[in-house]
Amino acid sequence: MDYEKKIINPGRNDIDAALVANCVAMKDTLSISAVFSDALSRDGVMDHEIKFKSANKPFIGTALTVKLKPGDIVDCLPIFDIAKSGDVIVIDANGTPNTSIWGGLMSGLARAAGVVGAVVDGSVRDTDEAKMLDFPVAARSVSPRAAHSAYTGRTEPIEINVPVCCGGQIVNPGDLVVADELGVTVIPYDLLAEVYPIAKEQAEKEEATRAEILKGATVEELLAKFGRI
Repeated sequence: MDYEKKIINPGRNDIDAALVANCVAMKDTLSISAVFSDALSRDGVMDHEIKFKSANKPFIGTALTVKLKPGDIVDCLPIFDIAKSGDVIVIDANGTPNTSIWGGLMSGLARAAGVVGAVVDGSVRDTDEAKMLDFPVAARSVSPRAAHSAYTGRTEPIEINVPVCCGGQIVNPGDLVVADELGVTVIPYDLLAEVYPIAKEQAEKEEATRAEILKGATVEELLAKFGRI
């Protein structure tokens, strides 16, 4: 069987750009990954190990997915042929803990392309450089060991814009990815129109609840007014 393959699908699922923009406008909402998970009935949350390893900078964007082959982890440089502003790079590196497939130079390339963040189910390195660039990278682990691509020049096998499993969640091209210091939540693109207004309403209620707490409201008063805490 030939495993030397490179599949690049330039197109993604149909995305409502205006709806995505509305979601992105919520980026600075406190605990935004939790807000969207709650709106999705507590679903969509990646494994707790997937956390920021560089800049602690919340981001929201649409998934450009990458699938790598177990046991043959390569650098995913071909993504930069199609990456565009507003993308989140989501990489299924099979949780490989000691071979990093994302580094500082890739953070620089991603930032230059307008990519808002990267999520890696595997290892990353050069987190100091990513911090310097103020580019957020969420990953399962950090290791100085590079992939072999820098030595062999080979960047295959790789599949781009296919369904992947990242942090225990299935991520399809175009799904919304919401990341903050709590973790990463994924909202399927075909549910976004339903989930967004719920998330927005919850965020507004939580802000109002905080204001009431500062005024001295009791738990009973908060429950009576907002229905939850």
